[in-house]
Amino acid sequence: MIQAELTPTANTLGQVTDTLRQVADTLMRPEVEEQVANTISNGASSGKTGLAIAIVGLLIFAAHLFTSLFSKRRIPDVLFLIIIGLFIGPVLRWITPEMLGGVGRIFTGITLVLILFQSGLQLSFNSIVSSIRSTTLLTLANYIATTVIIWLIGWLVFRINPLVSIMLGTILGGTASAVVGPMVEQLHMTEKSRAILILEAALGNVLSIVLALAILKAIQLGTVEVGSIVGQIFSSFVLSIIMGILGAIFWAFILDKVRLIKNSILTTPAFVFIIYGINEWMGYSGAIAALAFGICLANIERICGSWLKRFVKKEPTQLNDTEKSLFSEITLLLKTFFFIFVGISIQLTEFKPIIIGLGITVVLYIMRIFVVRFSILKKYDIPNNDKIYMAVLNPKGLTAAVIATTAAETVPHGTAIKNVVFSVILFSIVITSVLVPLIEKKKSVNRFYSRLLGLKNEDEAILTEAANENNSEEE
Repeated sequence: MIQAELTPTANTLGQVTDTLRQVADTLMRPEVEEQVANTISNGASSGKTGLAIAIVGLLIFAAHLFTSLFSKRRIPDVLFLIIIGLFIGPVLRWITPEMLGGVGRIFTGITLVLILFQSGLQLSFNSIVSSIRSTTLLTLANYIATTVIIWLIGWLVFRINPLVSIMLGTILGGTASAVVGPMVEQLHMTEKSRAILILEAALGNVLSIVLALAILKAIQLGTVEVGSIVGQIFSSFVLSIIMGILGAIFWAFILDKVRLIKNSILTTPAFVFIIYGINEWMGYSGAIAALAFGICLANIERICGSWLKRFVKKEPTQLNDTEKSLFSEITLLLKTFFFIFVGISIQLTEFKPIIIGLGITVVLYIMRIFVVRFSILKKYDIPNNDKIYMAVLNPKGLTAAVIATTAAETVPHGTAIKNVVFSVILFSIVITSVLVPLIEKKKSVNRFYSRLLGLKNEDEAILTEAANENNSEEE
């Protein structure tokens, strides 16, 4: 009886053993091992994705915190965002520009377009007309002085080929629209002064693109085509402005119809992208077109209330407060990741270019004081405190980085040129971010700049004005 009961049990154990052996053999197959590894990897990847999304949320909160900190303490949010980018990029190597591929350049273009469009919405025709002469003089004086100084430093001090050296100067001749635009919106400046700095940055970037790439082509071909350069400058400025204005007029007359479409609030930025892309495709300046589009759309009633009303009876549609608020929030979001991307992109692997870049940056900021002093004349009626801000707002940006990256692949000493440009970008943004709060908080720094700008007889008025602004802001 007992034997009879044991026999089925032994048979059952044997069956279980055989089954376990089959399971083990199945699990040891290569295809099964690969499937298990992929499952585990996907689980880990899912965890990383969740962590990345959480970090994005924290960065958005941080962007608003940094903006509030700038308003209260005058510590620019740009500085914190670049430090975050440097920390996760060159320092810890969590993210590199190579990981982002072409997405980084597309993201940079989108951010630049929206920042210029948003800046244009803040400008009136009156401020532009009143500031155009001073803008032109400041832009040309700063660009020419920067180009000549860097050319002489590169040629005479570092023995760089004269043509390559002057190309380095043209790359760094302009200021960064993506840095200047958001900063002037947060500073206590007149609308005219803001217009000067925003337009200077936009025009300087066009000069950098046209002249630097023309010299790059001259280095490759061995000849300089002056007529081609002049033609490119003309098309980049004049034709881009015309395209932006025509686009804004067209959009203003169909915007009321577009609003009838459900969830159409983002169609205006989409149309700005179209204007930008068409201009770039045709060889014009998409940046200038986007800026002109924003300015024209903000002043559309004045345009249509004058000469256009003779031909068109329909009233144009303006952007409402909800749309402007949304565009401002989107710009803040993109600006946050843009400056983190700037920090990630600044890859400084050698010590010598860092020192050279720091030296060039210091020289450029000293030069900027005298450029502002002699180009912003008393007859232009610019407040003294605004002149001091103009003297410190001389940052370089992604336009210079993109051109330097292109040049690095085709010219002698290209890698060294690229590293120097990245170094100047880093130090110029840091110096600007540090000087802005010092001007308002430290009387000695304010007095130093006011004297170099020829405002020494009005120091007390400047300091009193700054103190009153700070007190009213804190209240």
